[in-house]
Amino acid sequence: MVHRYIGIALAVFLLISAVTGVLLGWKKHSDFLQPPTQKGISQESEKFKSISELSNIANEAMSLGGQDGGAIDRMDFRPSKGMVKVIFEKGNWEVQVDASNGEILSIAQRHSDWIESLHDGSIISDFFKFVSMNIL
Repeated sequence: MVHRYIGIALAVFLLISAVTGVLLGWKKHSDFLQPPTQKGISQESEKFKSISELSNIANEAMSLGGQDGGAIDRMDFRPSKGMVKVIFEKGNWEVQVDASNGEILSIAQRHSDWIESLHDGSIISDFFKFVSMNIL
């Protein structure tokens, strides 16, 4: 009896991991899962605005758009694209900013981020992630 319930619980976790894994495999090919990466006007890094200026531009864009992204989680610079992705802690929001002129290229949600946290178990806790990924 205990064996059956443990098997069912493991099967549920495996199914969730498998389905979310497939979705994550498609994230670069689906605008819904992850916003497409835009291009800035220049790839010359000496023309890029400072990190402080780019973060202020992204924060202002979120405010003007009526979105509450909370604090900035990370900034993903793409010098070859001439842009930076500013990713916020709340709501999986992303603002893509032209690194040279500060123009907003895109404001969108990154559904791939919460799918990834479901996939690896970190949606519950980091400890759960550690244990569940080792078991699976």
